[in-house]
Amino acid sequence: MYSMSDLDKVNEELLPLKALADRELKSIYGLSGQIYTPHIDAHNEVCLKKAKILLYLKKHGVIPFTEVETTSAKLMALHNRAKNHKVVEFNGNSYECYFSPLKLSKSGKTVRKWAKYWLKKSADGKNDPNWERQIREIWPENFLIKLTDIQ
Repeated sequence: MYSMSDLDKVNEELLPLKALADRELKSIYGLSGQIYTPHIDAHNEVCLKKAKILLYLKKHGVIPFTEVETTSAKLMALHNRAKNHKVVEFNGNSYECYFSPLKLSKSGKTVRKWAKYWLKKSADGKNDPNWERQIREIWPENFLIKLTDIQ
C-alpha cells in the first residue's frame, strides 16, 4: 500500500505547510473562539497522513519501530494507571506521564477523551526535545483537539 517514496513525498509536502501553520498560529496567538485556520488544518492533515504511512511501513517490516515506540509501549503496559506528571524510572532513564485533551464536548468545556503519552527527561530534569518531537510525529492525533458530535 505505501512505500518509502510515499514517505518522501509527504515529507516534501509537510515542510512548506509547517512554516505556514507556524506563522498562522503566531498571528492568532491570544485570540479565542472559532478561528479559520486553513494552514494549520492542512499541516495537521499531512501530519496524520505521514503517521499513517509510517505505521504501515513499520507494521510491514520496511522500517523498524523506534526506541520511542517500543519504550512507550512498555511504559504503557507497566504503568497503565499512572497519573498526570507521574515520573518513573525505566532502563536508567526518567519518564514523565502526560495527559492532553483529545476530544471535547460540543460546548468545549468538558474533556470527553484524554491522550496519554510518556516524555523522556534529560539529565537537567527537562523534557528531551528530540523525544518529544518523535512523539508528536508518531502520534499527531494525540495533539489535535476535536469536538464530539453529541446530538
